[in-house]
Amino acid sequence: MTVMGLFTLGRKEDVPRNPAVLPAGQRVYAIGDVHGRLDLLMELLRRIESDNGARGAAQTHVVMLGDLIDRGPESAGVIDLLLRHRPQFARFHFLMGNHEEMLLRQIDAPTEAGMAHFLRYGGRETFESYGTPQMMLDLPMRYPLEVFGSYVVKEHQDFLRAMVDAIRVGDYLFVHAGIRPDVPIEEQVPSDLRWIRNDFLDSEADHGVTVVHGHTIRPEAEMRANRIGIDTGAFASGVLTTLGLEGSERWLMATGA
Repeated sequence: MTVMGLFTLGRKEDVPRNPAVLPAGQRVYAIGDVHGRLDLLMELLRRIESDNGARGAAQTHVVMLGDLIDRGPESAGVIDLLLRHRPQFARFHFLMGNHEEMLLRQIDAPTEAGMAHFLRYGGRETFESYGTPQMMLDLPMRYPLEVFGSYVVKEHQDFLRAMVDAIRVGDYLFVHAGIRPDVPIEEQVPSDLRWIRNDFLDSEADHGVTVVHGHTIRPEAEMRANRIGIDTGAFASGVLTTLGLEGSERWLMATGA
């Protein structure tokens, strides 16, 4: 089984330079897990646009690392912003996180156990943002499970289904959670790209790329020799982080900083 939706920009090499670099003329901003915090996303996008303008002309890309939804109060608003009203200074790319996967699973093939798990781990807030009645969320077993998904407008569902699993730009690979060490990029499976933790986080292997990811919360961005993690728990901490990349340069910006 191979990576679904591997989107590649620029040079593709087997071994990254030290330090990793982007192709000339490219600039990338990666944004960590938003989790329904529309307020933080809007603030960070304004800062990114200002930073991008100050750095001069480039082909600018913004990579959303997944988990746009759940836990925070405005999942529907986050999707609507990125679907209809995203800024025009950059090309945007969207990775599917494990939370998008969970929502789509409960829309396509809901089960009582799956719905209970989803609601417990942030899905309740997502359905609330789409106007699902509180009584349904308090007593989901009393309602047909298929009804819950109907509250998520089709345009938003289509947006989520169009998300990709991985994006490579030069010496960087962008994924939601991480990769399976010692497995070629082209043979990675979506379940690892969206869910993996310790096997990836504890690995010191040279992956042939520098992996930029979210999924695992840290108090601040985590810079390692083979990976960069930028999930700073925005839904609870108020800190949404972006990693900027150009050439061999790296920089961080975050809300509340």
